[in-house]
Amino acid sequence: MKYDLVNEILKEHSKMQCDKIVARVGNSKVRFNELVSVFLKGPYRLTQRAAWPLSYCIQNHPHLIEPHLKTILTFASAKGAHVSVRRNIMRLLQFIDIPKKYHGLTVDLCFRFLVDKKEAVAVRVFAMTVLTNLAKEIPELKQEIIPIIEDNLPYESAGFISRGKKLLKVLRS
Repeated sequence: MKYDLVNEILKEHSKMQCDKIVARVGNSKVRFNELVSVFLKGPYRLTQRAAWPLSYCIQNHPHLIEPHLKTILTFASAKGAHVSVRRNIMRLLQFIDIPKKYHGLTVDLCFRFLVDKKEAVAVRVFAMTVLTNLAKEIPELKQEIIPIIEDNLPYESAGFISRGKKLLKVLRS
């Protein structure tokens, strides 16, 4: 019987189902390409549900995103991109070494999310982490990230505060 990825994604939205899809994709470029295709094609509910296993696949096998990175970044920056899409794309960016040719696009996107008070906290926290990771290669970013984190700490959620304090230590070291 042929594996029907779309049906598996739509079957249920649970951690167990996400883990099954991630295990099925494994380290296979072909299966990962199919997951990316389903994610980008939609419709909305399919994109939303495919975002979760997509990020876990990259956590386990970061190299799989390389041929899709520009497309994924562009997709995240599109007006109307669902919060689950933005959250999971920012999440997966934490686990990869972003090629220099995508630094500008990534930095712009992350700063846009980080400073947007209406953005979901998880998206902002992941964006903050991605920027901190990039600051290891682009040290001048530290001078932009540090004041944004410091200015926001008194007004943010516990998750933002916790991650912000940890990242400030990294940025100042």
